[in-house]
Amino acid sequence: MTKISKRAESLGTENAFVVLAEVTALARQGKDIISFCIGQPDFPAPLHVQEAGIRAIREGKHGYTPSAGIDPLREAAAKYMAGMRGGLPIRPEDVVVGAGAKPFIAYDILSTTDHGAGDEVIYPNPGFPIYESQIVACGAKPVPVQLREARDFAFDPAELEKLITPKTKLLILNYPHNPTGGLLSKKDLQAIAAILQKHPQVWVYADEIYSRLCYSGEFFSIAQVPGMYERTIISDGASKTWAMTGWRIGFASNPVLAPVLTRWITNTDSCASQISQWAAVEAINGPQDAAELMKKSFFDRRNLILELLNKTPGVTCRTPGGAFYAWPNVTEACRMIGAADSEEFRKRLLHEAGVAVLADIHFGARVPGEGQHVRFSYAASNEAIEKGVARMADFIRRNTRKVA
Repeated sequence: MTKISKRAESLGTENAFVVLAEVTALARQGKDIISFCIGQPDFPAPLHVQEAGIRAIREGKHGYTPSAGIDPLREAAAKYMAGMRGGLPIRPEDVVVGAGAKPFIAYDILSTTDHGAGDEVIYPNPGFPIYESQIVACGAKPVPVQLREARDFAFDPAELEKLITPKTKLLILNYPHNPTGGLLSKKDLQAIAAILQKHPQVWVYADEIYSRLCYSGEFFSIAQVPGMYERTIISDGASKTWAMTGWRIGFASNPVLAPVLTRWITNTDSCASQISQWAAVEAINGPQDAAELMKKSFFDRRNLILELLNKTPGVTCRTPGGAFYAWPNVTEACRMIGAADSEEFRKRLLHEAGVAVLADIHFGARVPGEGQHVRFSYAASNEAIEKGVARMADFIRRNTRKVA
């Protein structure tokens, strides 16, 4: 009998899309569902970006490009990433363009660890589920560093230091953070860099896709800390900043690994869509008014959902420092309605109140002692936020009486 490989069996998924399918099925049945599941802007790409894509089509820019991307986009991305990060010496030849930022997770693990050698990758937990999935699929050992609610969902650098061994080859950092909206402060990043000075074998994958959606001061990258630039792979892209998720354009930068990442793209996608690349050139070089208005909207929505969640019975929520996610603690709400955990809470909230969120277990094993959480993506209208949180509050009140 033919069988699939152990690698394929071990491959995880992104449960936001699993729940989205469930939401879509309920909607087809005529159910009224307010969804906070998918982490993507609910805005169209800026008009001048759309026009650039149309122009590329009409000009016949339909063919392959160099695997690392077209020169104008590498030049624009280098200048953009350097400007966002204190003037780092990022050159166009250090930048590689991919079909979204997500593929670089696998490319970086594959480039810094050897399959079956016992190499370890430290990653944030809770975290983007593809981190752990790809670490396992690439044949490395996943080592979670726990994010703490008391630290606004940053981790204690002292905890990181205890996890590093001679087998540690890669540290994944994500800030602003999915799913919590948490940040790593400049002080945190400097402390992490000081620890890594003792461990020169450790690369850093800095997932900075939400860098333009930072609400607590200026964005700061670990690559800006002295001694960290050459060992840090900076990952950014067009998806979140310019609402271009479906255009699939990401870019990564590292002066050492850029040729290696290019070869991975040659072996997988060949290149990113040429049409999308020209649109991304316009996104970076063109007017930024739409991107700034989108950020302002997310900031206002953050404040709205934070206020509403903290008024909801049995719910508390820390202030997200960036991105467009809220990570409320629903431990008391679960107790009030007799839900065993956040996943039961999520399912009941969907089927009984028509509100779709994700549970903490969709982002890794629960952090010991941290209670129960759910994720809201507030990339939704003010009306949806107000109506959805009100439904959740009513759901909790309505069901509290059933607890003996």
